[in-house]
Amino acid sequence: MIEKWLNELNPSQKEAAMTVDGPLLILAGAGSGKTKTITTRLAYLLSLGIDPANTLTLTFTNKAAEEMRNRALSMIERPSYPPLLCTFHKFGLLFLRFYITKLGRKNSFNVIDTDDKNRIVKTFCEELPHSTVSHAISNFKNNIISPQEAAKDADSEIQKEIASVYGKYENYITQNNLVDFDDLLLLPYTILKEFPEVAEESSKKYQYIMVDEYQDTNRLQLELLKKLCSTHTNLCVVGDDDQSIYSFRGAVIENILFFANMFEGAKEVKLEENYRCGRNILEIANSVIANNSQRHQKQLKPTRDSAEKVELKNFEDEKEEARWIAKKIKELLQNGHKPTDIAVLFRVNAVSRGIEEGFRSENLPYTFIGGTKFFERQEIRDAIAYLRLSVNKYDDFSLKRVINKPKRAIGKVTIEKLEATAKGLNIPIFELISSHFFEKTLQESIGKKAFLEIKKFVEIVEGLEEYKKQSTFTLLENFEDSIGLKKFFLSLPNEEERAQNLDEFYASVKEFFKVNPQMDIEEYLNDISIQSDVDEAKNWDGVSIMTVHSSKGLEFKTVFVIALEEGFFPVSGEDTDIEEERRLCYVAFTRAKDKLFLSTSKSRFIYGKRDYAPPSRFLKEGGLIDSPVAIGQRAGEYSKNDLVKHKLFGFGRVLEVTKSGKEQKLKINFGGTHREILASFVEKAV
Repeated sequence: MIEKWLNELNPSQKEAAMTVDGPLLILAGAGSGKTKTITTRLAYLLSLGIDPANTLTLTFTNKAAEEMRNRALSMIERPSYPPLLCTFHKFGLLFLRFYITKLGRKNSFNVIDTDDKNRIVKTFCEELPHSTVSHAISNFKNNIISPQEAAKDADSEIQKEIASVYGKYENYITQNNLVDFDDLLLLPYTILKEFPEVAEESSKKYQYIMVDEYQDTNRLQLELLKKLCSTHTNLCVVGDDDQSIYSFRGAVIENILFFANMFEGAKEVKLEENYRCGRNILEIANSVIANNSQRHQKQLKPTRDSAEKVELKNFEDEKEEARWIAKKIKELLQNGHKPTDIAVLFRVNAVSRGIEEGFRSENLPYTFIGGTKFFERQEIRDAIAYLRLSVNKYDDFSLKRVINKPKRAIGKVTIEKLEATAKGLNIPIFELISSHFFEKTLQESIGKKAFLEIKKFVEIVEGLEEYKKQSTFTLLENFEDSIGLKKFFLSLPNEEERAQNLDEFYASVKEFFKVNPQMDIEEYLNDISIQSDVDEAKNWDGVSIMTVHSSKGLEFKTVFVIALEEGFFPVSGEDTDIEEERRLCYVAFTRAKDKLFLSTSKSRFIYGKRDYAPPSRFLKEGGLIDSPVAIGQRAGEYSKNDLVKHKLFGFGRVLEVTKSGKEQKLKINFGGTHREILASFVEKAV
């Protein structure tokens, strides 16, 4: 049966699928049939008699994992149990269920998400922005740096403060048996490092490991893989260095660039036939990415005859751009396109406002991808906190979130008193508020009114616990009536959407347990904590509006890439990695199957001012404009109306010129702000 599927592969794909032993790097360009190749490879491994339990396939989204699993199992006679195919973080979660006790931790931990993490960090931050500190903590963990090492390496007061908060944060989550997103990788690595017998056991169990989207891995993921391969070299990684665009999340492009140096004897197979993009689209994308020096040499070849020309449109401002795009999309829809066939992509989120306004004016259906994720909405998070309490009423973190939701006249000061008292007694908050022993002390401390409201809250939590003991179904049937969140939002003006979101959440939970009756609430709650943007995007309708980062892994018949101007795409700044910006451009262009529209604007109103910028250098590199964008070339003399660029203020127009030579002084309009600057501090943009 597997022969049929192998014969459907091209020679390079077949070679990759049938390479079984040793380290293997599959360089899979955009639209080259990557998923088909690696799912066939997995099916081939199983067809050889390799035990599914001895395989491990790691992805970055649940959606990708599910698709690959279903495809692979459709190619062969179903084994008695499926191979483990999941995200890195799901693997970490499963691993910790078995081994976290090695670190002296309970395996009843709760997984917290980004919002939870920010709230905890905020309690320890006095002056620094909590989001900045949260990001720094993630960087520390993904680079395997402990709080002690962070403090030792700190060479400024800010870094010392961040290291201090990191230490306090770690103590807090450990004491409360919480695990954050980064811990799902860091703690398994720590266990594998500190307990060689566990590393050996795990490596012997997973003898054939495959990793999808390898270009997106960070240092921690690489080190984790090395531990899992400690007894063998059967590691197959699949990715495309030209699509490495997540350095801001810690991804390290060197992992894929130098794979052969890290894993001795590695074989490399290139997938260079593109099955997605029309010929003209691919030619332009290839021309752009060829300007990068940090890449594996490869050239995608088109397999489709589509010869639709790539259209470049130049506009006076963002309003003209938005109107034209909206009318063009309306025309496409009238000609039979489905809204879901179309996407509008941009590098910088802020430029989307004009597009949304254009869509609204034409009454076009659209979905903004990458906004607030469903499970991050406040009302959903409140419901989740109540579910956590039904499992563990001593979960102080969840309790503090909902003790005053819906409002019960239990304010911040009261909650702080409860927390301080419980801490002083070395007991969980719920034990304090539910015990008759502490009633008198509690009433004197917080007042009679708050005391009575807290008692009502105790009854709610204990009621949820009893429903949970009966069955998950009983808990879900009585959940909303017990907590009254939906009822609360319906009583408020203009909050119907929150109530509808809760309805959607309740329905989705019930549906989940109908399909997965063997799972318990705790497993479900930890699973949704590690959902990705793509995983939640199952019900998109309308035209997709999104950043290029959000579009990774997707494809559309027609794509509009907007704001292709210097400063917007590529972005400008001291930390700009122009090669990663170029990879982003490559990803954007290769999302299009049939038609690609590109647009620039002479000026754009953004961040409260009007900016003027020349067309993106990528348009020149793609052969779409003739004149180069010369940034960085100093000019001896400037004239009125010259377009210039300043390192700090960005692009502007010269309004006035005084003196000449080295002392030439310019009055420049930077998006509505006029500044006088020496000519030597700016660059001419031609």
